[in-house]
Amino acid sequence: MAMHTPYPHDTRKEGPVPTESTLLSERTPSGGFALYAAPGGRPGTGAGLPALVAWHAERAPHALAVADGDTTLTYAQLVLAARALAAYLQRHGVRRGDPVALLMPRSARTVTAQLALWWAGAVCVPLDPAHPRPRSEALAADAGVTLTVGDGKLLESAAPAGATLALPDEPLPDVAPDLTHAPELGPDAAAFILFTSGSTGRPKGVAIAHHAIAELVTDPAYLTLTPRDRVLFHSPMTFDASTFEVWSALANGAAVVVCAVQRPSFEDLAQQAERHGVTVAFFTTALFHQLAVRRSRVFALLRTVVVGGEAMAAHHAREVLRAFPWLELVNGYGPTETTTFATAHRVTDADCDGQVPIGRPIAGATAYVLDDAGRTVPHGERGELWVGGSRLALGYTGQPELTAERFTSHTDLGRLYRTGDVVSVRPDGVLDFHGRTDDQMKVRGFRIEPGEVEHALRDQPEVDDAAVAVYRPSPDDARLIAFVVAAPGPVPRPGSLRDRLAAVLPAHLVPDELTVVGELPLTPSGKVDRRALTDLVAAGGCDTPAAPLAPLEQAVADLWSRSLGRDVTRPDADFIALGGHSLLALAVTDDLREELGVELTLADFFAAPTVAGQAALVERALLAEHRDLHPHAPEDTDGH
Repeated sequence: MAMHTPYPHDTRKEGPVPTESTLLSERTPSGGFALYAAPGGRPGTGAGLPALVAWHAERAPHALAVADGDTTLTYAQLVLAARALAAYLQRHGVRRGDPVALLMPRSARTVTAQLALWWAGAVCVPLDPAHPRPRSEALAADAGVTLTVGDGKLLESAAPAGATLALPDEPLPDVAPDLTHAPELGPDAAAFILFTSGSTGRPKGVAIAHHAIAELVTDPAYLTLTPRDRVLFHSPMTFDASTFEVWSALANGAAVVVCAVQRPSFEDLAQQAERHGVTVAFFTTALFHQLAVRRSRVFALLRTVVVGGEAMAAHHAREVLRAFPWLELVNGYGPTETTTFATAHRVTDADCDGQVPIGRPIAGATAYVLDDAGRTVPHGERGELWVGGSRLALGYTGQPELTAERFTSHTDLGRLYRTGDVVSVRPDGVLDFHGRTDDQMKVRGFRIEPGEVEHALRDQPEVDDAAVAVYRPSPDDARLIAFVVAAPGPVPRPGSLRDRLAAVLPAHLVPDELTVVGELPLTPSGKVDRRALTDLVAAGGCDTPAAPLAPLEQAVADLWSRSLGRDVTRPDADFIALGGHSLLALAVTDDLREELGVELTLADFFAAPTVAGQAALVERALLAEHRDLHPHAPEDTDGH
């Protein structure tokens, strides 16, 4: 089933919605985009993101562009700072087309640095400060990085090998007062190289063009976004959702609100939204589900919520829509290779009677549902989703064979990306998602190729074989689980293996649970039976009681049990060993704040990951609060 329909027109927005034929007419014969002037003189999407930001700076120089805690930047200040930093980068050797890694915590300076790299003509390769250095080095090598820039302290501790350049802490003097000058970009100029999991153990660097991001975010018809809006930026820079969070705001004259807390709690998100008047936010599906369970007050502060990464639970969507009926809830779908979102659907209460759809193609994307022979399937039948249109990625950096395999030139349909996702089309043209054609997984919004994790496990000397799967103890929780077959010799310790994986893989690729088995279950065709692996976990039972729990330990254990979906009865029970992960930890810290009145950061949580350890933290926090309220009370010298 071929689909070209743009998202239905939002009656709250003025002006016509661009049609597919309008979008196609703007393409040049070479497949790129011509520079054109939109009504009112705004640059076309082919001019790239710097030109769009410069246009807003000229039109409304004093409008808020970026807010970060107590720091604010107007559009004029942002453009002038980015241009000055771009000149600084060029003086230090950055040239047009250079892939330059960016390593710094999320902040207003991050936004300025991204814009400056583009103004200097470079391609931005975001690196995550939380990733192990070997991982960052591998990504930088694959991207062909010539220089790593960013925060000076982070460069010392986490930068990959090679040349580095610390960005100045203080604003640089402006190179010229002109706000309108923007770099000229070719039709296929890359803005980002973003990495996704690779089935062979090698991550894939996806090169995303400027025009693809600009077309996705400029005057979008699939959600409401005006110059008066403020969009929350809380995703890691390495996650493609951050391109939407930052550039949907700046391409439309709105403001980016930077979440200054690097690992925000549920309450942190609400506080950031409340303090800065955030109106638009993106949440991964798993995070949305957790916020929905709690009827988080963050929904009361927002007008638009975009959700993506996994299948949306209809009952959670309905609960949120009924509790916050003004909310515009958009379900977005799209691999990184299709520039963040390929389809979208504005969710209504009626949609929640069944499966929540992933919608129709948006912003120049096209969708084709094909069978194994490459023929379109009838309405209602399942097939594989192939995405085309103007926003496809340029390809995988340094992997031409893989690029040719996944991005094909169809004789009749043009250039297409094979998603590997199984979908069907309703009679009204709306798409439903049904799973994968391969072993690829989605866990908490991250795309995971099992082979990448299995490859890292098999590299360990005491491991003979390995397999990973996803276990869902509840509809709102997904855990990456691993099973290893020991090599001859000492049996590997799961905790030790996880620690070594954490030294080479990002946190989302480190299994939440790891079990040593005698052999891996196989299907009749000889493949690893991943369903049988999850059945092994489900049959694992609860942990065995040890010493009785003290009252505060029992309170902590009860909160753990609720989030983990299993009975926790031991004071030495370890949250991570029981399958806990960062999203569940956020749930527990939120419950600790609500039920015990104790604020516990994620750093504190993972520094004391046992029931007894966290009970001690809770006790200290409660005693400290008591002393603050009763400064003249005698101190308890017996520790009780």
